[in-house]
Amino acid sequence: MFKTLPLLAALALTTTAAFAADNPMVGGAAMFADKNIVENAVNSADHTTLVAAVQAAGLVETLQGPGPFTVFAPTNDAFAALPAGAVDDLLKPENKDQLIKVLTCHVVGAEVFSDALAKMIADDQGAHAVPTLGGCTLTATMEDGQIRLAGEQGTIATVTIADVDQSNGVIHVIDRVLLPAM
Repeated sequence: MFKTLPLLAALALTTTAAFAADNPMVGGAAMFADKNIVENAVNSADHTTLVAAVQAAGLVETLQGPGPFTVFAPTNDAFAALPAGAVDDLLKPENKDQLIKVLTCHVVGAEVFSDALAKMIADDQGAHAVPTLGGCTLTATMEDGQIRLAGEQGTIATVTIADVDQSNGVIHVIDRVLLPAM
């Protein structure tokens, strides 16, 4: 029995490392395929604004749910590129409905990896409509081998890190916040 304990411990560490090795690092943190979207996102130094927004919107429980979800996750720099004061305004309690709309316009109610999305783009002659849980429709295209998403206000985001596998879906890191039509 005591001889197998070190072996089991080593196996457990190897299994944990294997989960991280299959996924890209995001914001300096390992992303584990056996953890949900929220459990991984809170560890990314590049997504502290997104995590704060998800908390303020009351969407933590939803994004910890079974899904599956695809989350196009804007970085802190993406939020910082919004007009001055925009993030602070969105985080105000009286703007919770608007914040929920913005965030859920980055979430699809299905697990869509980049190869599947690239095929949909190709099948649709270069532009694929992506309906979101927030009622927005993003337009996915390919440019220079990268997936780009156009929001309803014309902002174009590039997927900078694709296919971050989660237990309840997948995250694609993007470099812009995609705002819904107002």
